[in-house]
Amino acid sequence: MPKTSRPITVHPPTLREVEVVRTVDITPGMRRVTLSGEQLRAFTTAAGFARPAFESQGFDDDLGLYFPYPGHRDPVLPVQGEAKLTVPKDPRPLSRAYTVRRWDLEAGELDVDFVQHGVGVGTTWAYRTRPGERIHLSGPRMSKAFPVGADWWLVAGDDTALPAIGRLLDELPSDARAQVFIEIAEEAHRQELRELPGVDVTWLVRSGATAGTASPLTEAVRGTQWWPGQAFVWLAGEHTAVRDIRRHLVEDRGVPKEDIDFAGYWRRSPVVALETDGAIPDPERTVTPFQKLHDLTELVAPIAIRTAVELGVPELISRGVTSVTELAAKTGADERALGKLLRYLHTLDVLTATEPCHYALTPVGDVLTLEFIADGLHSTGVVGREMLGIHGLTESVRTGRSSYASVTGQTFADVRAEQDYEDRHLERLAKFQPALAGPIATSGLLAGVRHLVIHSGGAGAHAREYVAAHETLRVTICALPAQADWLRRDLPATIPDASQRTRVGVLEQSVFEPGPAADAVLISRAFKTLPDADAAHALRRAAENLTPGGRVLLIEEVFDTDDLDEHDGEADLIGLVCHGSGLRTAAELDAVIARAGLTRRSARTVGLGTTVHELVRATAD
Repeated sequence: MPKTSRPITVHPPTLREVEVVRTVDITPGMRRVTLSGEQLRAFTTAAGFARPAFESQGFDDDLGLYFPYPGHRDPVLPVQGEAKLTVPKDPRPLSRAYTVRRWDLEAGELDVDFVQHGVGVGTTWAYRTRPGERIHLSGPRMSKAFPVGADWWLVAGDDTALPAIGRLLDELPSDARAQVFIEIAEEAHRQELRELPGVDVTWLVRSGATAGTASPLTEAVRGTQWWPGQAFVWLAGEHTAVRDIRRHLVEDRGVPKEDIDFAGYWRRSPVVALETDGAIPDPERTVTPFQKLHDLTELVAPIAIRTAVELGVPELISRGVTSVTELAAKTGADERALGKLLRYLHTLDVLTATEPCHYALTPVGDVLTLEFIADGLHSTGVVGREMLGIHGLTESVRTGRSSYASVTGQTFADVRAEQDYEDRHLERLAKFQPALAGPIATSGLLAGVRHLVIHSGGAGAHAREYVAAHETLRVTICALPAQADWLRRDLPATIPDASQRTRVGVLEQSVFEPGPAADAVLISRAFKTLPDADAAHALRRAAENLTPGGRVLLIEEVFDTDDLDEHDGEADLIGLVCHGSGLRTAAELDAVIARAGLTRRSARTVGLGTTVHELVRATAD
């Protein structure tokens, strides 16, 4: 079956100030806050930046709401720029994400529902706020439309997913077919939801059990009767329950991962309340699992954690294998040595001892079962294998060249030539491309283009958006043999429309070779791996067969020296040790463009703040 897909609309990052106009308790466990204000319409900031009107087209769109730190009157806010929001680092904004329950364009009203539970900055605000109070929000960053190609829906979520599920039922077409499972704390928390003839809604009551410690939701989905046809699955709620349901659907039901949208809205973790106000978390003493895992980056801790991931320890414990003896047997490890590793992970709060020689995952350890986290930590993962090069950082800093071969025995180019690695690398890249390709397709950058050549990871996703938006456009994807092999296998699923797919071709060719005659060449994030001379040569060759008036569309990340970012620094160092290059500053990228004999005609920001440089030959008008 082809993959189902949810077309994406990306919204310009915008900070807005709105006002509370009313509050109402939907149930004893849910309060609705209605927001309104002039900045939900198009407006111009004090700095002169024109911002668009608020939009929310997806049933699971989310917002960022910004709250003051305890003891402060005003919140820390991101800074609105012309095309992005800059987030202060010290302190960072105190923000939480919430679903857009209802957006009424004519009334200019926005509903946000808050679950009443425990100690939480957002929950406490919602139950204390009064009409007239003002609050800042940003988002949605993007909206996803209903899936294309699905015969029916499977929807499962707990109390925190109710706002999205409620809006989904409000907006589904009358002939939709769906099985919906909703877990709530108690019977009184049921809500009146729209009823549809083809939609079965099952309410599951925890009956006093603490949220996240028991999962009637998981058991209900396991026991459901599977309907014929292609299903699209939407899951949201507590991280562990969502993970286990998704695992069951993929492994036991055979649902392709691409047909499951999932979100762990929250995780079990201790919250320390302020001594002066028991309903508000103490931000200095409450650390989220993600924050704590990020802090475990010193020599022994990260290596021990990576060893556990490579052995499969977190995954096994999450599946119920808890004893040192059984873990040693299943991982093929020495029991005494494994016991030492587990004991150390216990001191890091990655594991907790349930009884002598038996362990369970803490909230921090539970994060290690997320696929994208494990991929970055495992030495054979797409990201993890690249990260191995960091062990040669000293050599690279001394020489200015790649040290990857010194520490791994092969160059990173050799790694990329392995078909299995390239397949996984391209699959990972493809997941992130629609949020970039969609805005480019509708931006006007492709106006007048009849033939487009693409050099990019995830190029199939780019091609899909472009040929769908431009009926006469032809696309040629240039790729090395291993990439081309994957693309040919992937294109039927990525572009299921056969008539659109006939306008997309794959050519085995490197970025250093002049491609076929074209009106435009798109090069996306291809130069981080190249030294300046090679990057300039590639740009020059890309422009060689442009038709008169043709242009190169270049997307390349730069290192912003005016706004230093830790993650940019990491990417820069990884580029150095793996390729001898790294991220360029804006001035260094300009020098490469000039060296290629090109000039920048425009620089346009699209999507989530990505800059597309429109380049033409320097001799062109």
